[in-house]
Amino acid sequence: MCALEAGRRGRRVIVLECADRVGKKILISGGGRCNFTNLYCRPESFLSENPHFCKSALARYTPTDFIALVEKHRIPYHEKTLGQLFCDGSARSIVSMLEEECKDAGVQILVNAGASEVRHDGGFSLQAAGNEFQAASLVVATGGLSIPKMGATALGYELARQFGLAIVECRPALVPFTLSPEDRERYCDLAGVSAEAIVSISLGGAPPFREKLLVTHRGLSGPAILQISSYWKKSTPIAIDLAPGLDVTAPLRELNARRDLAAAKSAFRIVLPNRLADRWVNQHPPQDWTNRGLAEMERLAHHWEVIPEGTEGYDKAEVTAGGVDTRELSAKTMESRKVPGLFFIGEVVDVTGHLGGFNFQWAWASGFCAGQAV
Repeated sequence: MCALEAGRRGRRVIVLECADRVGKKILISGGGRCNFTNLYCRPESFLSENPHFCKSALARYTPTDFIALVEKHRIPYHEKTLGQLFCDGSARSIVSMLEEECKDAGVQILVNAGASEVRHDGGFSLQAAGNEFQAASLVVATGGLSIPKMGATALGYELARQFGLAIVECRPALVPFTLSPEDRERYCDLAGVSAEAIVSISLGGAPPFREKLLVTHRGLSGPAILQISSYWKKSTPIAIDLAPGLDVTAPLRELNARRDLAAAKSAFRIVLPNRLADRWVNQHPPQDWTNRGLAEMERLAHHWEVIPEGTEGYDKAEVTAGGVDTRELSAKTMESRKVPGLFFIGEVVDVTGHLGGFNFQWAWASGFCAGQAV
């Protein structure tokens, strides 16, 4: 995005791609269909040490702008849920669209061209693919540490440090949780079972997320868990509402109703998959079958506290939270305040979106802004 915008302005642009082909992360996103933006993109959908930093870029290049580009190339798409836009076909169409736009703008793209030995003496010079390149401006669009098997490295952060820019500590985000050995024993044989839930952080500081929760062989995943993981800190409990807006134990409190484990399981099976309902009741039986005991069981169903042991790390994280400190950059252009001509865009910056196309929109928007300034 940055390259094609700069090329349209008559700049001579070369993209140095360290991988053997461009757009690898685009190709695997959205199950291969690329969740390329979100209709409801707003600053509140992003995490950063400075929550205001993203506002300028997101206002200058909106989802409507990217949709216009998609429609220009006649790429069919659909809204899946919660404003998430996906290609009807393959994510390859988004990569091809960007490649075509770059070609039309006169941009040269080199693959297998990992950069090294960046120097700055008025302009920038670096080694890549056995050649030395020199330029007045250098844009760092290296992404984060997520999914190293896709080629993710720490290069962007190393370059930032080389030029004296501060880094907000990085951590895996949009990532599954692992559970303690005890909780794995209790629940993880239910791997593959999912349910709609509201997940929040017990100590506050994060919005609640109402989406699917999924039990895995090692812990918990699904959209609701991935969302809350971006806000989670080690040893902090998460709270899970397994029955949003419902009174699960109401059938047990009816006149002359049975009050035993079998009846409780039947009640929970109305709102949860059978295996999860039975397991949860077995693990959380009421102290007694009085109204008070049932009320406590009801409370726990809406506030099931779990303390994750950790996360699945960068191998399974969709994005990296943290990154180049936004105080080091211009919010309008993404240019370094200390080093003229040096820009940082996309995931390498301390701006992290929620799940659902927000991180791609940040990539397009920050790339657009830098492309208008280089």
